[in-house]
Amino acid sequence: MIGRMTECRTCELTERRDRGEAPDWDLIVRTADWDLVHAYDTSIEGWLVLVARRHVTAVADLTADEALELGPMIRWVSLALAEVTGCEKTYVVQFAEHPEHPHVHVHVIARPPDLAPELQGPGIFGALGVPEAERVSEERMDEIARAMRVAVATHR
Repeated sequence: MIGRMTECRTCELTERRDRGEAPDWDLIVRTADWDLVHAYDTSIEGWLVLVARRHVTAVADLTADEALELGPMIRWVSLALAEVTGCEKTYVVQFAEHPEHPHVHVHVIARPPDLAPELQGPGIFGALGVPEAERVSEERMDEIARAMRVAVATHR
């Protein structure tokens, strides 16, 4: 991985993708600068993450090419998520503050029509880091990933 300067779980996952060892859910789409993956510890089907392929810790430090690619990607990922999950809209969030993930990654989260009120808006993060029994299964994440590949192809 180019530019890795610190211990970073996001970089470790990117390196796994670089080696061709990622499951479907962890490599939905790859562009020159971004990887699209499904979050692995969420109870929300279609909680996707756009991950910068190089280690960068702030949006202001993105290259012009990385930044130019990001906006259209958010749009086509959102369109594809609506097709695949039936979500009403998507939430788009970027912090890069988690101690294991100090790496620019943009959450593009399918907001289902029946989302509990306490999970709406910023409360959505209550559905991340959930116990294993509550998580979307790897099998289901793989199904979503395969469907997203097809849907994304129509919106890119």
